[in-house]
Amino acid sequence: QVQLVESGGGLVQAGGSLRLSCGVSGSIFSIKDMGWYRQAPGKRRELVATITSDSNTNYADSVKGRFTISRDNAKNTVYLQMNSLKPEDTAVYYCNAEVTTTWQRLYDYWGQGTQVTVSS
Repeated sequence: QVQLVESGGGLVQAGGSLRLSCGVSGSIFSIKDMGWYRQAPGKRRELVATITSDSNTNYADSVKGRFTISRDNAKNTVYLQMNSLKPEDTAVYYCNAEVTTTWQRLYDYWGQGTQVTVSS
């Protein structure tokens, strides 16, 4: 069974930085795209950043220039470096991975989420 575990969330003041990590474990054959999404209370889940297997990246306009997504394929891990954090970045952040396992075709898997709170 595939499991995604996020870490690195917490409370930070505006202007500060956090680095989120998400490790994928299980009977992994390959991982295609990976990404980070976030959801604030009363709002839809929104894309933050994605990264392909060959490290092409895409960012939401609201985080361009401040956040950087990266991945380590040898470790099956995706990262999100968040700089110059703003109160509007406050949300639960979820990682996503498109995984092919030894028994199942490509499928989206999600982590449980990690809370990021930015105080003013």
